[in-house]
Amino acid sequence: MNNTIRYTVDNDGIATLMIDLPGKSMNVLCDAMIADLSECIDKVAADEGVKGAILASAKKAFVAGADLTELVTAYDRGVTPEEGYEWSRALSGVLRKMETCGKPFAVAINGLALGGGLELCLACHYRVMTDHPRAVLGLPEVSIGLLPGAGGTQRLPRLVGTEKALPVILQGKKLKPQKALELGVVHEIAPAGELLDRARAWLMTNPDPVAPWDVKGFRMPGGAGANSPRNAQQFMVGTSLVAGMTQHNYPAPIGALSAVYEGCITPFDTGLDIESQYFGHLVSGVVARNMMRSLFVNKGAADKLARRPGHVDKSAVTKLGILGAGMMGAGIAYVSAKAGMQVVLLDTDLEGAERGKAYSEGLLRKAIKRGYSTQEKADALLSKIHPTTDYADLEGCELVIEAVFENREIKAGVTAKTEAVIPETAIFASNTSTLPITGLAEASKRPERFIGLHFFSPVDKMPLVELIKGEKSSDEAVARGLDYIQQIRKTPIVVNDSPGFFTSRCFSTSTNEGMTMLAEGINPALIENAAKMAGLPVGPLAVMDEVTLELGYKITMQTASDFGDDYEFDSGFPVIRKFVEELDRKGKRYGKGFYEYPDAGKKYLWPGLAELYPPKDEQPPVQEVIDRLLYRQALETARCFEEGVLDHPADADIGSIFGWGFPPWTGGTLSFIDTVGIKHFVAQCDRMAETYGSRFEVSDWLRQRAGKGEPFHQA
Repeated sequence: MNNTIRYTVDNDGIATLMIDLPGKSMNVLCDAMIADLSECIDKVAADEGVKGAILASAKKAFVAGADLTELVTAYDRGVTPEEGYEWSRALSGVLRKMETCGKPFAVAINGLALGGGLELCLACHYRVMTDHPRAVLGLPEVSIGLLPGAGGTQRLPRLVGTEKALPVILQGKKLKPQKALELGVVHEIAPAGELLDRARAWLMTNPDPVAPWDVKGFRMPGGAGANSPRNAQQFMVGTSLVAGMTQHNYPAPIGALSAVYEGCITPFDTGLDIESQYFGHLVSGVVARNMMRSLFVNKGAADKLARRPGHVDKSAVTKLGILGAGMMGAGIAYVSAKAGMQVVLLDTDLEGAERGKAYSEGLLRKAIKRGYSTQEKADALLSKIHPTTDYADLEGCELVIEAVFENREIKAGVTAKTEAVIPETAIFASNTSTLPITGLAEASKRPERFIGLHFFSPVDKMPLVELIKGEKSSDEAVARGLDYIQQIRKTPIVVNDSPGFFTSRCFSTSTNEGMTMLAEGINPALIENAAKMAGLPVGPLAVMDEVTLELGYKITMQTASDFGDDYEFDSGFPVIRKFVEELDRKGKRYGKGFYEYPDAGKKYLWPGLAELYPPKDEQPPVQEVIDRLLYRQALETARCFEEGVLDHPADADIGSIFGWGFPPWTGGTLSFIDTVGIKHFVAQCDRMAETYGSRFEVSDWLRQRAGKGEPFHQA
């Protein structure tokens, strides 16, 4: 009893409910905490000596949201929409009991309050929030396939109006203290040390403990809710925008919008019931399962370095060396200096190294202009980046990252020069996107300290780093690489060595399939739009332009040289060869590729494509194009798992979503196979192999797995 909340009453009759979940770094809404809260509310209501109560947190944050470990398994456990509804109603009922118990409740928001944490705050009669810049409020449920299920879709619109509430509910917009005050989400902001006193002072005035929506004659801020002409128009436009943005792959935004619309034209308690009904349908669905598991649970485990060898002592990089000041090297320099490291940025000439540092200067100018940084902070960061051409400057580096051209000989040369000056204890990492780490490590005198750290462009925005273990990479090298990734606040996955590793190997299948379809006579606009309808960020042709066809050409030629006469070129490579060797259309960087890039205006598909690859009179259904793109990526992922490139399904899912943008609604490539069903997946691959070629052929291993109905993720 009361294991999660400490209940005390002071001499003035003010009760304090101090939330403090044992063994947790953050408070979350779990069954035990909800039960304790319900009991504490009953004690407040029953005790005539208690005038009111303060909700507070003993931890650095207030409440981070619901405990998703209790929700993520709902689909696999066969939870029905009705059972999901009951869960939401139970939590919502406890908060409603607090709101209507006849005693005032104030909340001292000392930091983060997200999801159910914010919903708990909204059910209190008075809200005072710390002025700490890291304090933030938000309702991020839609981003993991759910909607606020404890009154968030009903209280927030009634508090600030639907126009201001919808961005918070539908987009997960975060509110800093001042913004929360301006919107009216909180009543006041105060220094952290004064929160409890401010809350107590309000309670001592003996206010009427009635929420605004329970006052007779209550009217929605901004008009008559969804019935006002202005708001009705907003909902009509919003529905269209949400449908366009989600392509109907994500039910949560539409569910949340519907809950707001329907709930806000009904009495408050009816609105809560409507919200719970929509919540029940979402939490029992496969999309919510996929998104909660991959985007929250598994990503959280990766961020906490779940794959780190536990017997190796924790480390931190203070001095980092980067070989190559191009786009990748410059980006790595920026995120590393931002994390507090001294960075040696080495290039073949000083002008190139200075240009690499200038990349950070450009990012910082934008940050200052937008109010995200100051000149003082920018100067401090830039002072940590040292451009040079002298390998002797690498002395003392704990980690060196090579980011030169995808050429084995060049990489071998810089490896030897670097190892001549760095400590024997240093870790050497290659940022290669395709070349096997074991082969590159042959140029090293210390292959056990050699790993791959594959970043994604642009480095300052892309959240993933793929760590590749070579055959001789030690546990210490892996652990220290993971520690560095955590230092720069990126999400790591760990894979074993292979040409293209995991991300590059599987990502290239999508672009290859897109180019193959183009050569087959499928309309390029259909290819690009089908990809976006599937939930991919952009089409495969646009992606090739972004990474440049030139790079794809060079990587393929290097790989072909490595494998010799036995190498089999991908079905889309003839298109790359034509564009690079004959047409000199190498991608966006060069101003022309599959697209044209006018100086003014948006890019558009190059009209010459129709002459090179005339579209067939009969075009395939959109779903067939979608299936070819998604199944090709998922099948290659299954092959990586079979071959031991991947050890954990979670790494596949995280890597595919955060590495190259596989649709999040699927949960990632292996979750996609589980979602459509492994037997169905194999049957579809068999059909496509017969129609389109051997790249869709299924291995005996996967066929046997399908025969047993064995998913990649075990429930």
